[in-house]
Amino acid sequence: MKTSLMVALLVLSATAARAQTQTEMNVGADRGLRAADAGLNLVYRALVAKARPAGKAKLRAAQRSWLAYRDAQCAFETIGTAGGSIHPMVLSGCLEKLTRDQTARLNAQLHCQEGDLSCGGQ
Repeated sequence: MKTSLMVALLVLSATAARAQTQTEMNVGADRGLRAADAGLNLVYRALVAKARPAGKAKLRAAQRSWLAYRDAQCAFETIGTAGGSIHPMVLSGCLEKLTRDQTARLNAQLHCQEGDLSCGGQ
């Protein structure tokens, strides 16, 4: 992950830790999600650029499916807070975690070592 992105994430974490109201916590969680999405988009675009044509098509299909999974999974996991003031923060936290997990997964594909048979589409 780029150093500037890591610094931004640390600043966001510190800001969220100082939040006093639920609204401030919700806004901080949304910022964390947007930062995670930005990181995912950077890695995804780099992987698309590196992949062979067949790999690009599979990657795009997988990413579309993953986005649907992420959203559905977090809707399920956060149903207990639906309608409450804490829900935006809990939902953003779930989405952020799954987004960071996917970023790590794609980053591993992006930086595959030659001969690693677990790397696809490159």
